[in-house]
Amino acid sequence: MSPIQEKKKGSPGSSNPGARRVGSLLQAQPSVDGAGVVLKRVFGFSAKNSFDPFLLLDHFGSDKPEEYLAGFPWHPHRGIETVTYLLAGKVAHGDSMGNEGIINPGDAQWMTAGSGIIHQEMPQSGDEGPRMEGIQLWVNLPARIKMTAPRYRAVEAAKIPLIIKEGAEIRLLAGEFEGHKGATPDLFIPVLYMIVSLEPGASVRIPVPADYNAAAYCFEGRAEFGGTGLKAYQLGHLPAGPAEYVEATAIPGKAAKFLLIAGKALGEPVAWGGPIVMNTQEELRLAFAEYHRGEFIKA
Repeated sequence: MSPIQEKKKGSPGSSNPGARRVGSLLQAQPSVDGAGVVLKRVFGFSAKNSFDPFLLLDHFGSDKPEEYLAGFPWHPHRGIETVTYLLAGKVAHGDSMGNEGIINPGDAQWMTAGSGIIHQEMPQSGDEGPRMEGIQLWVNLPARIKMTAPRYRAVEAAKIPLIIKEGAEIRLLAGEFEGHKGATPDLFIPVLYMIVSLEPGASVRIPVPADYNAAAYCFEGRAEFGGTGLKAYQLGHLPAGPAEYVEATAIPGKAAKFLLIAGKALGEPVAWGGPIVMNTQEELRLAFAEYHRGEFIKA
């Protein structure tokens, strides 16, 4: 898909009072998950669930194959959706529905675990060297559809709209931006998901519904959001409120790249069980009992 050219000029600086302000700032923390994959955990497994409807955000990757090749072997999910966007390297995917494939740089996968899915994600080095890097987001499902039938969608980079503005490139995986629709329009939970690249000193203004909970994760360079600067591996929480948009500005002399996510909070209780997220402890006990009895997969 060729880039969508936008001729509008970049927006003014972040001093505009209509821009959302950062409510809190988080530093991604070093962690290890799966069978030994080194990653940065941005948020997740919190009783506060401040980023509702989002549950977890991991930034994984390394230029040392021994820090990622063990991967994420077969494991279950229920009650959530997992969204993986790859920046470098490759990831081999397989699941209990029979899906198999390779995720390449710029590709994404949107997997709805629903009533239950068992899958594996095995990182590999790419054609350009040993670097492997990506971002995984968990999106919660509301109680009424936690047990929906699972589904899997591989989204190739060419299918993700690339919107080019003055000094900015926006890859729109989900949601809408200036009349353009993301590559995954038929979601159970409407959310905004975009990867934004800014040239040094450039700005972009992104409308976000007032009742959407939002967050920006800077993974390269430095950018300012509503008067607060974020450097690489920092996330700014942009809570719901009267402001009509999020405005980001890369600092002069340095480019920036960030992930912006936004969605309406579900406001439901969350019961964590590692890769399974339900509403009650009883639902968790049932899920793990079914898994151990071989009755986990429903569809």
